[in-house]
Amino acid sequence: MEEQPVEPGALAVGVRFRPSGRIYDFDPGPLLLARDDRVLVETERGPALGTVVVPARLRPAARALQRVIKKADSRDLAREDQNLQRERQHYRTALELVRGRNLAIKLIKAESAFDASKVTFFFGGEERADLRDLGRELGELLRTRVEMKQIGARDETKVTGGVGPCGRELCCSSWLQEFQPVSVRMAKEQGLSLNPSKLAGMCGRLKCCLRYEYQTYVELKKTLPAVGARVESVKGDGTVVRQNVLKQTVVVRRSEDNVEVEAARDDLVVRRADA
Repeated sequence: MEEQPVEPGALAVGVRFRPSGRIYDFDPGPLLLARDDRVLVETERGPALGTVVVPARLRPAARALQRVIKKADSRDLAREDQNLQRERQHYRTALELVRGRNLAIKLIKAESAFDASKVTFFFGGEERADLRDLGRELGELLRTRVEMKQIGARDETKVTGGVGPCGRELCCSSWLQEFQPVSVRMAKEQGLSLNPSKLAGMCGRLKCCLRYEYQTYVELKKTLPAVGARVESVKGDGTVVRQNVLKQTVVVRRSEDNVEVEAARDDLVVRRADA
């Protein structure tokens, strides 16, 4: 669909196609749309059915957006149900083909375009696999255009979903739109045990939630003397051996008797290392 020039003061609505997918802006035109309205929109890959998650708002005049075609009606929703059934059938067909060929790949999901013009198959795997022959064979069997898409462990978990050790639906499949880098340093800063089985999420990679409180710990630790620092305290002078970041206290090993005492931040005076 050809994009039209945008007039100043035009509106935009935020539309999401998957529960935890990215939010894309579309021009609602004359339509009055509210949150949770199902809409049919024009995309670069053809028409698609989405959900309004951000109500109409002003947008910069310089931005040109594709249009919302219409509010979804009963026929559109019925087609969506048919597509879901078609996806399950396509998945079974592809799975039988993969197993019959003894291919060392993991089939994750089949996704049909709204107009049934194309089927996308998602495969898991960290090592790059050549799926062109499989794609051609599936295209001939299904008599439609086929796209093969290989995704990594994090995206695989996002697509399949699940419940985490916290007892809640996985962040990546429920609300997290984009993955951010996660490092072991984040666990160290929060004083967490560096046990791989405890730090790894369902995808086998470091848990995304390690990022959530990381910056808070970094800021709070700036207000405490570092481990190894020599300090003066109302409870005795000595060396900091541990920090309790959330309580804003440190454990000091007194020089006079090697006894460990806990002291609040306000009770301390950091002494220079050469003092």
